[in-house]
Amino acid sequence: PVAGLVTRARTGVFRPSSRYASDDYVHAASTSEPSSLPSSVRAALRDPLWMAAMQEEFDALLRNRTWQLVPRPRHANVITGKWVFKHKLRPDGTLDRYKARWVVRGFRQRAGIDFTDTFAPVVKPGTIRTVLHLAVSRAWPVHQMDVSNAFLHGHLEEQVFCQQPTGFVDPALPDHVCLLSRSLYGLKQAPRAWYQRIAAFLHQLGFRSTRSDASLFVYHQGSDTAYLLLYVDDIILTACTAGLLSQLTARLRAFTIKDLGPLHYFLGVEVVRRPDGFFLHQRKYAHELLERAGMLNCKPAATPVDTKAKLSATDGSPASDAAFYRSIVGALQYLTLTRPEIQYAVQQVCLHMHAPRDVHWAAVKRILRYICGTMDLGITLHASTHTVLTGHTGLGTATIFDELTSVQMGEYFYIETAGRHLKYQVTDIRVVLPNETESLNKVEGKDLATLITCTPYGVNTHRLLVTGERVPMDDEIAQAEAAQVHPRVLQPWMIAVLASVVVILCVAGWIWLRSRKRAQETPEATQTPEALEAAEEPEASIGE
Repeated sequence: PVAGLVTRARTGVFRPSSRYASDDYVHAASTSEPSSLPSSVRAALRDPLWMAAMQEEFDALLRNRTWQLVPRPRHANVITGKWVFKHKLRPDGTLDRYKARWVVRGFRQRAGIDFTDTFAPVVKPGTIRTVLHLAVSRAWPVHQMDVSNAFLHGHLEEQVFCQQPTGFVDPALPDHVCLLSRSLYGLKQAPRAWYQRIAAFLHQLGFRSTRSDASLFVYHQGSDTAYLLLYVDDIILTACTAGLLSQLTARLRAFTIKDLGPLHYFLGVEVVRRPDGFFLHQRKYAHELLERAGMLNCKPAATPVDTKAKLSATDGSPASDAAFYRSIVGALQYLTLTRPEIQYAVQQVCLHMHAPRDVHWAAVKRILRYICGTMDLGITLHASTHTVLTGHTGLGTATIFDELTSVQMGEYFYIETAGRHLKYQVTDIRVVLPNETESLNKVEGKDLATLITCTPYGVNTHRLLVTGERVPMDDEIAQAEAAQVHPRVLQPWMIAVLASVVVILCVAGWIWLRSRKRAQETPEATQTPEALEAAEEPEASIGE
């Protein structure tokens, strides 16, 4: 029958086009228009470019000894898989390479049987900016690296079975299944297995993970210092010297790590090295976001929010597509890595991701319109000799709706004056109108400090006037305690104890005096009539 025919395409045998010589075929294929994403595995197997990408992925699986073929166990949960194809692009949008990956359907795993714990190592955006700021301030070299088939390096503790990759079934053992010894993309425990493997290896090299961010590893040996940021299979490495950077890079090659050179493009963030520091922007990512939202040709807006009141959870009707709303808002959250001016607006729409309404979607579209007109904006990390961490309080605008402000009574804020940090505690908060703020100035005194919060993006709305009373810093308290060796001034608690003792003594004395008086009065009251007559007889005889 025709269905049983074994063709050259099914066995993976292809002949190059006769229009090109054998030496020029690869060059012609790479310089021509890129092959479109295949609609099926059969279409990919017929395309030499995608077939080569699939073969590269399959060879990597065999090289890492990801599985061993075993007979299919009875009543076993055999997970299926599929091929995923993607064009890997450069920052300028040109084709870099074809990528094919064998991904298993992890949603068919059973908790407690096929997997237990899961964990995804993702570095925080604030950590990325902090490390890059330190690197540019200290003039350290910064390189980016990529781990080939990162999840294949993780070891599995559970027994997991999956089918053989489509198109690469062993002809000698077609009915066997794969018993996984390494993790695969799609498995629920794959990120955790990879992180445990790379973290253990980095600890052997001398790195230590930080408590604030599990994906930040610090290397400190004598005068040598290095920082490593891990985002799944992407790595940023910076060191105090180029020699130390080369040494650590050579030792990391045990994981088939590709050194991509100086940092230039990392997770959708393009890094431009300037004389005054790093310039980070996400123009390509913003373009893709607008294209996904269908607003690539929208009318730009000057600000990401309007002058109306803040969003309410009850206004308007429910959004028609809540999943699409959450997808776009989630993408906007990642865009704030290099666009801090939209953080407030994005935070407002994030408050309603559980139950979005049409007014919330209108606010999201306003943010997208602002991004459309400001796609070239980013953040610059300037080199600075002052590396002391300075904190700023998140003073929010006033509201009378269903949202609380970010300033509360009793909180602390800090003011830097002449290189010295002063600590204040919030003692008063009141709402002021925009015209009132013109007559109020920022006051910094010895004991009091007044701050007028700035409204985002120059919007003419109400503001908060926050007054704080200065409190001693921790070091000032320590110095005061060290200066007071034996304080002789009575403390309030001492006075209270003395007063209690005096009261107790007074009460005890009063009770003693009363009991003694009763003891003196008791004999006269308890004498018998005969005793009284005997006592009166001598008096009568004397009278006679």
